[in-house]
Amino acid sequence: MIGVGVGILVLRDGKVLLGRRRGSHGAGTWSAPGGRLEYGETIEACAHRELLEETGLELGPSERGPYTSDVFDEVRQHYLTAFVLAPHTSGEPATLEPDKCEGWAWFDWSALPEPLFAPLQSLRDTGFVPPFSGLARSA
Repeated sequence: MIGVGVGILVLRDGKVLLGRRRGSHGAGTWSAPGGRLEYGETIEACAHRELLEETGLELGPSERGPYTSDVFDEVRQHYLTAFVLAPHTSGEPATLEPDKCEGWAWFDWSALPEPLFAPLQSLRDTGFVPPFSGLARSA
């Protein structure tokens, strides 16, 4: 199967919001909020829906970011993940899907926890640094 995922990079005060996955492929890894793009849905609409469903956060002004292409051999799936940069959200993150996520925490981009979910690891491996993380961009 080939699918499209959307990952939301929520940043506040130079930190990114990540949760530890459970109950699906990538269980035990750290991931940004996000999920599958539904038929006919825009990337922005998916980001808004997934962020609200998973964390209770309201997505404010955002922009499309980079993408990754990852193969998950264990479930025979291939995903193109489009990241959304979300420096403006409202509310405090809550664990609204405890069967899918152990909980949310804030991390410095320069000190992300291990292991990372494949799309986030791929993104980091490109040298990407969020423009609003407070870190200098990679050359």
